[in-house]
Amino acid sequence: METSSSRPPEGGRNGSRNGPAQEFREQARNRLIQSRLTPNAISIAGLIGNVIAAVLITQGLFMWGGIAFILGSVMDTLDGRYSRMSGKGTLFGAFLDSTLDRIEEGLVLTAIAWHFAEQGDSLAAAACVFVVLGSLMVSYTRARAEALGVECKVGLATRPVRVVLLSIGVLFANGIGSSDLELLAPAIYVMAALTTITVIQRVWHVRRELVSERIID
Repeated sequence: METSSSRPPEGGRNGSRNGPAQEFREQARNRLIQSRLTPNAISIAGLIGNVIAAVLITQGLFMWGGIAFILGSVMDTLDGRYSRMSGKGTLFGAFLDSTLDRIEEGLVLTAIAWHFAEQGDSLAAAACVFVVLGSLMVSYTRARAEALGVECKVGLATRPVRVVLLSIGVLFANGIGSSDLELLAPAIYVMAALTTITVIQRVWHVRRELVSERIID
């Protein structure tokens, strides 16, 4: 006669049952996977959100523009996770996601540059163009490195960091509360500096990795 059961305790390693919140998340995840929703549809939703954000920014509606930008950016982060979770991802979907990310960032930064140009702030407008170039180079250096067989995720100004900085800048473009401290231009200047540093970091990282491999060979 057995004195103990070999079956693992119900509910996980600690023997506790899954709570209502966990069960709800599991049910929602399963229904989402079984639905007709595709990662590409989420990517398109992110593009639409960023287009709306760009239009609102050109109209000086920064708070609403910031909210639209955040929602669109959230879609950008969800499409990749949903692709892996649901198994619905395709090679074209990954390509489309990366392409739309660059377009969306460029659209919002172009709208911000438009705003600065209308305000007569040529320095901030030029900085926006520099940030677009820097963001593209951050992505390009990673893509070229991976084509050479080198993983290249180093650097300060990754996509999530740029999204956070730009969100703060747009949301508080007209100041924080009763303060007149406007954060849009400072956010752009910080992004310009960080993207430049990140490109340098990635170039140096790739060079070091390639030299190391050559020595090993």
